[in-house]
Amino acid sequence: MLLITATFVSVGIASPPTIKQSYDSQIGVREATGNNDGKAVKMYLATVNLPEGYFWCAAFVKWNLLNAGITSAKTINGMALSCESKHIIYKKQKLFEPLRPGDVATLYYANLKRIGHTYFYDKPINKILYQSVEGNTSSGGSRNGDGVYRRYRSYRTTWSITRW
Repeated sequence: MLLITATFVSVGIASPPTIKQSYDSQIGVREATGNNDGKAVKMYLATVNLPEGYFWCAAFVKWNLLNAGITSAKTINGMALSCESKHIIYKKQKLFEPLRPGDVATLYYANLKRIGHTYFYDKPINKILYQSVEGNTSSGGSRNGDGVYRRYRSYRTTWSITRW
């Protein structure tokens, strides 16, 4: 009992990780069979009340925001478009504030007629590209991939970047 109490107190006192620390810790997660499944994917999807098998980029974003103590992220559902917050930093090639690691980016897909993928802005590379960390993508850039990857994205093709 004493050991459990000491462990509980230690966990309770520790501050949550930053958003960046949280998503960096997930790089390398892979689906079990390539069908939006596996232990970590199930954990992410649980935050949006969906079972394995669903696209999970929004669940990945929500899980990391909640893990970092951002309780306003409770409003995120399983749709990527729900990850666009009201605090817009960048929209349609217009920058309103400096970007920070942990800001949430979205991509608009004309064939879907909506935002169809979401992920974390990580750092600038140059005036054209930035590094991201994304769940449910692949090294080739799929919006329904097999894991969590570092990627390079173009500012020009990014729909929005918001701050939670």
